Amino acid sequence: MERLGLSVKIGLECHCQVTSLKTKLFCSCPSDYRGKAPNTVVCPTCLGLPGSLPVLNRRAVEEAVKVALALNCEIPRRTIFYRKNYYYPDMVKNFQISQYDYPIGVGGKISVKVNGGVKEVGIKRVHLEEDPGKLVYKGSIEESPYTLVDYNRAGIALLEIVTEPVIKSPREARLFLQKLQSILEHLGVSDSSLEGAMRCDANISIAGGARIEVKNISSFKEVEKALAYEIIRQRSLLRMGRTVERETRHWDEVRQVTASLRTKEEEMDYRYFPEPDLVPIELTEEFISSIKKAMPELPDARRERFMKVYGLNEYEAEVLVSEKSLADFYEETVKLHNNPGRVCHLIIDDLLGILNLKGLSISNSKAKPEHVAQVAGLLDNELISIKMAKYLLKKAVETGSYPEDILKAEGLKVITDKKRIENLVNQVFKEHPEDVEAAVKDDKVIHHLVGLVMKLTRGQADPALTYEYVKRRVNQLRKTKAT
Repeated sequence: MERLGLSVKIGLECHCQVTSLKTKLFCSCPSDYRGKAPNTVVCPTCLGLPGSLPVLNRRAVEEAVKVALALNCEIPRRTIFYRKNYYYPDMVKNFQISQYDYPIGVGGKISVKVNGGVKEVGIKRVHLEEDPGKLVYKGSIEESPYTLVDYNRAGIALLEIVTEPVIKSPREARLFLQKLQSILEHLGVSDSSLEGAMRCDANISIAGGARIEVKNISSFKEVEKALAYEIIRQRSLLRMGRTVERETRHWDEVRQVTASLRTKEEEMDYRYFPEPDLVPIELTEEFISSIKKAMPELPDARRERFMKVYGLNEYEAEVLVSEKSLADFYEETVKLHNNPGRVCHLIIDDLLGILNLKGLSISNSKAKPEHVAQVAGLLDNELISIKMAKYLLKKAVETGSYPEDILKAEGLKVITDKKRIENLVNQVFKEHPEDVEAAVKDDKVIHHLVGLVMKLTRGQADPALTYEYVKRRVNQLRKTKAT
């Protein structure tokens, strides 16, 4: 028997806009609605006005089949659209055209690296539906005195990808979503960097409580936070002897809490019935085969290629293909400077750290493959130290300046003159006698002395030569003390 409150089951419903389309799912309105004045990219069809008729975007079906194949789904030969009946202000026609028991894909799976192992997350279904409009609040949903509605988003093609409830922790949920995002980006179907392009509903239950749905979480980081919060909240209720009721909750990113929205609807509440204005679609073997043949390289295959072609280890390859833009950046850099290992280390060990500190992604950084290639070349030719390489990458991220230009402008170059390094080491030994004394007793402190020389030269001293001279001086002192 499961112990109360310990066993966690998480299932995700991922809503991914098909951003590769030029028009909406059932009308010719442009899909490029971002940045437009509210309610200006709309027509009678996406507003559901009387007499308007939906016309299915064929390309949306092709993209949906592509995603279902990439997620290892079976593709049923017949798919049908339904009316999902409900009224919310963001769906003014009182129903959403979605799919019910005849989706595009069923029974798939994604392999995710978790804690050094591989976990398969089952995909229950992949289906197409129209995006509703967007509700806009002043401040948080609970405090806003009014709600605004923008229907520009209404009718955008949306893929809903539903997992089996096999995810066991918030961390696993985040890793799954990162993998899913990488697959969609490699397919070219959805650009997750666009605001609202990927959203997630999370269903979570723990032993002894009912299933709770947390709606419309906007980012992977927030999904992890919302799930962690819900686990703590539900366990606290159970420990106090209270019940966890089935309901739908909202994730308040401002306050970092979930808040009750409504009791959870059952499928029967939506009163699904076939959409009378759209005929059933027969997906032929020829249609599916043509899409299968045109499938691009996916993240798992790309990771294997990176290991085989570039000699990277599994961790390095996994990090690089976690984002298509990052993997593309790496390959572009290697084309410019053919040292795959050096380039990999510069990107993973240095560039990503700088970007994380500044809250930037590889796509919106000023650092380009040309910058990293120049730094790699300077290192290979021993013209700069590792510390200088990090400095040049940081400057490239901040200003977009080219490393070689920075070197010229700031007069930076690696110091390899042995006499000069010996003098610098002597200076450090004179100014830091206590550290020298500590180094005589403990080899680990030698690296601290090397660091002092590097600091003195703004990272320009050759680190290998510096270490050699510092070590030699320390050994001399040890011999002197021994005699």
